[in-house]
Parts: sequence; C-alpha cells; structure tokens
Amino acid sequence: MQTVTLHHTEPIDTLPSFKILEDADVLQLVMHYRATICPLDPIPSAVLQSISAELLPHLSSIINTSQTCGHVPAAYKTTRVTPLLKKPSLDPSDVRNYRPVSLLPFLSKTLEQAVLNQLSVFLHQNNLLDPHQSGFRSSHSTETALLVVTEALATARASSLSSVLILLDLSAAFNMVNHKLLIPTLTEIGISGTALSWFVSYLTDRSYQVSWKGSVSAPHPLSTGVPQGSVLGPLLFSIYTKSLGSVIKSHGFSYHSYADDTQLFLSFPPSTPQVKESEISEWMATHHLKLNLDKTELLFMPYKTSPLHDLSITIDGTMVAASHSARNLGVVLDDQLDFKEHIRATARSCRFLLYNTRRIGPYLTTYSTQILVQTMVTSQLDYCNSPLASLPACAILPLQLIQNAAARLVFNLPKFSHVTPLLRSLHWLPVAARIRFKVLTLAYTAANRTGPAYLQDLIQNYVPARPLRCSTAG
Repeated sequence: MQTVTLHHTEPIDTLPSFKILEDADVLQLVMHYRATICPLDPIPSAVLQSISAELLPHLSSIINTSQTCGHVPAAYKTTRVTPLLKKPSLDPSDVRNYRPVSLLPFLSKTLEQAVLNQLSVFLHQNNLLDPHQSGFRSSHSTETALLVVTEALATARASSLSSVLILLDLSAAFNMVNHKLLIPTLTEIGISGTALSWFVSYLTDRSYQVSWKGSVSAPHPLSTGVPQGSVLGPLLFSIYTKSLGSVIKSHGFSYHSYADDTQLFLSFPPSTPQVKESEISEWMATHHLKLNLDKTELLFMPYKTSPLHDLSITIDGTMVAASHSARNLGVVLDDQLDFKEHIRATARSCRFLLYNTRRIGPYLTTYSTQILVQTMVTSQLDYCNSPLASLPACAILPLQLIQNAAARLVFNLPKFSHVTPLLRSLHWLPVAARIRFKVLTLAYTAANRTGPAYLQDLIQNYVPARPLRCSTAG
C-alpha cells in the first residue's frame, strides 16, 4: 500500500517550544475549569479557586516548568476511566454500548489547556488542520458539517447526477491512536525541540484505573490512544487522521469529517455508476484503527432517470447494502433528500417530551414551563435546521404544529387556542422564520470570513450587470 505523508506547498514555521505564561494567563485557565470535579484531585477545584491568589504563582511555576523542560509530571498522567452508556435505550449488559470517559486531575487539564491554546494558534496560522474536519474547531459544528454535505448532494441532483453517501464509523477510535505513528506526524507538521519532548512525555508512561459501582481497579499501563475526555485528545486525534483525506481523494471521493465520523460522497452520471472499494480499510489497518461495519451505512440517491435503483459495496469482505435512510450527526437523511424521516422523527420525539411536560405542568410556573420547553423541545426544532430551508411550507408543517402545541402548553391553554399572540409574547419566531434566520446567520459568518472555509466557498459576491451606486456597499 502507498504510504501517505503530509506535504506542504510552502515552508511552515516550527514550534520548538512553548511561551512562558503570566499569572493572569494561568488564572484564566484555572477559571475555565471552575466546575471540574475529579476523584483524583486532592483539593476540589472550588476550594482551589477560593485560594487561587496565594497558589497562583506556584501554579504558574508548575505549568511553565513543564512546558520549558518538556516534561509532564507523572501524577498528571493517571486517568480514572468511568464507563458511560452511550444511549439509555441500549443494553447495559453489552460492554460495546459503553463509552469510556476519562476523569483527569484538575491541574492536568489546566496544563493541557495552556498547551492547546498555543498549539491551536500554530496550526491555524500555518493552515495545518484538515479543512474538511469540523470536530473540535471554533466556528465549526455538526450543522456546518452536515450543511456542506447536503448542499453538495442537492447540487449534484440538480445537475442530473446520482450520488452515493457512505457513513463510516470507527470502533473505539480515540483509544486506538498509535503513539509511534502520532509522534512522527507531529514532527512532520513542524513540532520540534522542547515542544516535541513535551508531547512525547505526555503520551508515554500513562496509566488508567476503571471505576465501576464504587469499586476501582488496579492501575494498568496505557500504551495507545488519547484520553477520551482530555483537553488535547480531540486535537491530537484530528492531526493523527489528517492523512486519511489524501487516501479518500485519491479514489475520487469527496469527504467531510466530524471527529471520528467520516462522510464519503460521490456523484456520477446515472448510467455509469463508478463506486468501487478503496484502500480506506488498508489505511485504517496501518493506523491501527478499525471500521465498525455494523454501524457503517450507505445511502444511494439515484437521479429520477437512473436505470440503477439499488447499490451495495464490499468492505473487508463484508457487503454494505444501501438503505433508504440513515442517521448522520443526529439528523436522519433519506435517499430523496426531502428530510421526511427526520421531520417525522423530530416531531415524534417532541410530542413525547411535551406529553411528559404536561403531566408535571400543575407543579410548574409559567416561566419554569417556558424554560423547560425551550431547553427540551425548541432546541430540537432548531438543531441542524438549515438544510430544511429548501423545503416547501407543507413539509415543515409538522414542526410548526409542535411549536404551536409548545406555546399553548407554556400558557396552559386548550388545543385550538389562537397561537400567534402566544408566539409574540414568548418572542418565538415561527419555524420557517427560524430556519431562514439560521441560514442568514451562517451566510453572514461565511461572507465576513468568520465561518468555516468550506462555507465561505459557497458564498459568491453579487456583481451587478451595470454600475450601481450600491455596488460598493457589499
């Protein structure tokens, strides 16, 4: 298999060492984790902050000494792992349904945050992050990641093309990061000297203990992976998997990732399907990662004149057949891109929440009910609603009915009460207006170069056919 390395068209700066932090910088880091609670901390964070003025010079000394010497104290590399059930509906007797969350010492997370701030600036200034990775990045979200993919699929359909969308899922991705491959990757992107020594010290000689039902296991060495729950772990994972993009592009696919969830999509003429097995599984094996084929899904979106109405691919000898719908980043996508399944699922979930809220309504004030509804119901109506902007009003009517029922519930009014004054009183925009507002907000951030680069590429400045007085107003 061809080895994929990171190449840069322009020379980049290096990060040989970290800068010395002032007491004010350390105080800001301490306040950032004011709610952190970990059984490994000898002093609770709340108590530590109450005496921070006396301890601040010592904390600054610990952090600056660690960064200048390229060494992480051994006490900061001990992790308490608590298994958490991924979903309440999953079988608690199956260990695969648990996510190992690491509880790290408060001062360890403070030190990691100091390094993260400087590493993020270095990566951003040198454009070293994968532009198609939306996880753990400022101004990026699951919504922007989903929007760019659905926009590409909708554009392909408008151009009379069929499309295929493959949703890859990795098994225990954060726990399988190979340190022997991660360290050379850090070197390739320009991290050297004391800074590189710090990362080597951070990754080596780590240990963990598992906490379950009040019992704690004996310490065990941790030779692979980045702590799931750490500050630096997500960014290190993004750096580790950056070369996957080169493998995907070499096979003609487009892609977008959010953390360890990768979306592959390809558009082609209806009469000439070109989907074939790629070297992605080989790249995964080389980097000690494993595809979870049980959760890997395939959506085939044929154009209306396509003679092919079904499709399947084979990965590692396992056939993945196309399905009519699949959940992607919390949104149900279907092969027609009309979001009927997503709207139906959202409305069903919201009705269940409204029903339970109404049952405890006699014990709530109007204001408490409003806060509860906005937290549990309105947030679901707003989540990733920008892809719904192209739908007709009749398609989003079920969501508007949910909002109407929520407004009546807040004021404890009967089913057929007039809802317009209620929405005005609550300062709630109707669902269609909320969707337009979200789209305009994303467009504004893209036009002003504060949003993700892939959304900026979708925005084009309007150029009038003839000179106008408003042509320079932007």
